[in-house]
Amino acid sequence: MPPLALTSVFMKELLRSTDPTVMAFASALLEGEDIDCFQMDVNMSILEGGIGLFPRRMMVRVDDYDRALIVMRDNEIPLGK
Repeated sequence: MPPLALTSVFMKELLRSTDPTVMAFASALLEGEDIDCFQMDVNMSILEGGIGLFPRRMMVRVDDYDRALIVMRDNEIPLGK
C-alpha cells in the first residue's frame, strides 16, 4: 500500500464512450466541481476515423472517484461500462 500522500496520483476509469460530445460534457461537469479528469485513448479514436471502434476513457483521481460518480449519475451521463 502506497503512502497516503501518493494515493491522489492514482487514477480510476469513470466512464467510457465513443461519443465526443458525452466526453466534453462530462469534462465540463467535472471541472465545474473542481474534479480533475483526463481523457485517455483520444489519439486511438482519432486514428480509427471516427467509426466508433475505440472508445475514449475518462479518468479521475481515486480520491475523487465517488464525487465524480455522483456528478455523472445526477446528470444522467451513461458510464458505458
